[in-house]
Amino acid sequence: MSSTTQPRRGNTRQRIQDVALELFAEQGYEKTSLREISEKLDVTKAALYYHFKTKEDILVGIFEDLNRPIEELIAWGREQPRTLETKKEILARYSDALTTSAPLFRFMQENQATVRELSIGRTIKGRVLALVDLIKDPEAPMVDQVRCFSALFTMHAGMFALMDADGDPEDKRKAVLEVAVDLVAQAHDPGAAR
Repeated sequence: MSSTTQPRRGNTRQRIQDVALELFAEQGYEKTSLREISEKLDVTKAALYYHFKTKEDILVGIFEDLNRPIEELIAWGREQPRTLETKKEILARYSDALTTSAPLFRFMQENQATVRELSIGRTIKGRVLALVDLIKDPEAPMVDQVRCFSALFTMHAGMFALMDADGDPEDKRKAVLEVAVDLVAQAHDPGAAR
């Protein structure tokens, strides 16, 4: 991994984020204190404050680091023609990004009310809407717009609904992606519906 990609997971900032996300997932965001994070890391609160002043700062940092691929995907998608192949590629890349960021998305799923109240809630909503805009045609009828929204939510829900289901994680990811692609293909070419 080059130094221009994500920071190494061993540095202090990343260790703080990793431990905080683990505690947020175990106990909930509201019930986790900065003191608990510093104790689990075996660092002083002052050392923690050097990197992050608040729990929200930690969460925003995690979100920015793990969601950089999604921002890059949106930028890439805006430069591409609105073909079905482009839309399939967007969904495939989004599936990969969701898999890579699974701990964060799991936290967001389990802490929806908290996430909505924090600054990242607006950012998340904006990113989802930007992705929908990339996979739906601008003049699409409402039923096809719903298919495109449903494709993304299928990917989100599939990640959690199938997490505890029997089967190979990659097979489950591919099955969810296939359903999402089917929805977008139907919206792209309504005459091709099965």
